[in-house]
Amino acid sequence: MKIWCATGNPGKLREFRLAGELLNVEVEALPDLRSIPAPEETGATFEENARLKAAYYSQFAPGLLFADDSGLVVDALGGEPGVYSARYAGEHATDEANNRLVLDRLGDKPDRTARFVCVIAMAKGGDVVETFRGEVEGELLREARGPAGFGYDPLFYFAPFCCSFGEVDGEKKFGVSHRGNAARAMMAWLRGAGDGASRQLAARQASSNDAADRI
Repeated sequence: MKIWCATGNPGKLREFRLAGELLNVEVEALPDLRSIPAPEETGATFEENARLKAAYYSQFAPGLLFADDSGLVVDALGGEPGVYSARYAGEHATDEANNRLVLDRLGDKPDRTARFVCVIAMAKGGDVVETFRGEVEGELLREARGPAGFGYDPLFYFAPFCCSFGEVDGEKKFGVSHRGNAARAMMAWLRGAGDGASRQLAARQASSNDAADRI
């Protein structure tokens, strides 16, 4: 089985492909993604943005396509950076700039609890079929640690590992991460109810086309 992924982030694509390998699902980047004008991410939640992107990009895919919206939620910052995680320090901010801004705004606050959240939306032909959510709890360090991972991984301390996500290899992190949890739920759906749901969606689309032809 092959599904398409709408992401230009190579770190995310690597992780999604890892999830696919576990269940023999081939995950491919949407061809010519960079040449397709990006939709404006106007959602107030991760789910709204994931659904928006999946519905939009699935119109350019030859089959099932998924998109995700994910980020860091810091309790002491009122949930920031949240849906703005990738552009917290500006539209084209680097990971380092985003990390610095989080640390600056957090300052010496004693509450450093945080979580990573990922919502994946699956769509076909412009219609969202299903969504999947994953989270992982942790706390923020006072400085970045570790060269691995991407985004806020070097700041995110995961107590069961006794280190940051930036200090573990990708496969180990993926076993517990927000994106891993959401991706595994998606893959399980694909191997079970997902096949039936896809057929039902195709039947509904065919029925709609037939009705339009008769008008």
